[in-house]
Amino acid sequence: MQRREFISLIGALGMYPVAAHAQQPARKRRIGLLTSSDKEDPEAQAWVAAFREELRKLGWMDGRDVEIDVRWTNADVGLMSQFAAELVALQPDLIVTSSTPAAGVMLKHTRTIPIIFLLVADPVGSRYIASLPRPGGNATGFTPIVGSLGGKWVELLKEIAPRLGHINLMFNPASAPFIETFMSSFKAAAASLGTETRISPVQDMGEVGQIMSASEGNGGVVVIPDAFTVTHRAEIAALASRHHVPAISWSRSFAELGGLISYGPVLVDEYRRAASYADRILKGEKPSDLPVQTPVRFELFINMETAKAFGLTVPDKLRTLADGIIE
Repeated sequence: MQRREFISLIGALGMYPVAAHAQQPARKRRIGLLTSSDKEDPEAQAWVAAFREELRKLGWMDGRDVEIDVRWTNADVGLMSQFAAELVALQPDLIVTSSTPAAGVMLKHTRTIPIIFLLVADPVGSRYIASLPRPGGNATGFTPIVGSLGGKWVELLKEIAPRLGHINLMFNPASAPFIETFMSSFKAAAASLGTETRISPVQDMGEVGQIMSASEGNGGVVVIPDAFTVTHRAEIAALASRHHVPAISWSRSFAELGGLISYGPVLVDEYRRAASYADRILKGEKPSDLPVQTPVRFELFINMETAKAFGLTVPDKLRTLADGIIE
């Protein structure tokens, strides 16, 4: 073999490991997802599916490019803490949390792993972030709850049920530390409409039943979206229906389950938008530089079957504005 050919061969062999190394597949990334929902909740399953699908559109195929570890807690704060520790121990590239308590628990377990939070009412007041435009720290996300909703829920109830004498603001204190967010608009709207307000904290479904029973005939209920009331929304809607109590909450599923009205942000949108933030963080951006975002779309659903059962007439104006009428 001539010297020139030998040198060329050695050069080619020397380049081979570099080329082979360059062709190695990229490291599979890992995402932890901590949710307050029940694993059997179809709406929550749809939210997680939307997150996965949006990630896929962005080039992150679950099982190929990214591994997603989901933990369901059914609003159990003890389980949240246990699963938060488990997810942190896996050392994921990113953690997604769903609900105010889930975000709080996760931030107690890590201040280094990037976190995207969802369904958090007051991230600044809860000290999860420094500000909406510049979160700082290791967390950012989406806050679909705005304070003005408290007043809007009262107005919608009174428009459909104008004879209501009082309206309860129902929530679970353990999972709704953000309740003050809604308080001023709730009370102001009720006062302007000549309606008494009742602040009604509940610890369990027994207390929910007591409130519904006491409200039969003259009262309505605003069901604040916290981890407890969201998890038990089917039971709450059933109790409202049994006692003929006009009730409103934020998720369309509340109306689909028999509640009179639902009005709030399009929740599945929050999960789709979270995927875009996950994509950016996995590509190197920092949560501290990504502003916390508020809702871009709201939807109104009215259960006409429930309205008829209660002897209520839904104004044509509301029927026209509704995104969905449940017959």
